Amino acid sequence: MNYVKSLIVNFVKQEDGPTAVEYAIMLALIVLVCIGSVIAIGESARETFDFVANIF
Repeated sequence: MNYVKSLIVNFVKQEDGPTAVEYAIMLALIVLVCIGSVIAIGESARETFDFVANIF
């Protein structure tokens, strides 16, 4: 039982876990910004093509 307790204490004290979580959160935010940008650019491009198509 003491072995399990020491494993848990060591896991909580390690810095690797929080660092990995921070990187995962940053990656998720970057992905969301990229997806939002692609959607915004795609809608703008569609509106431009629709406008040009209606001229002719």
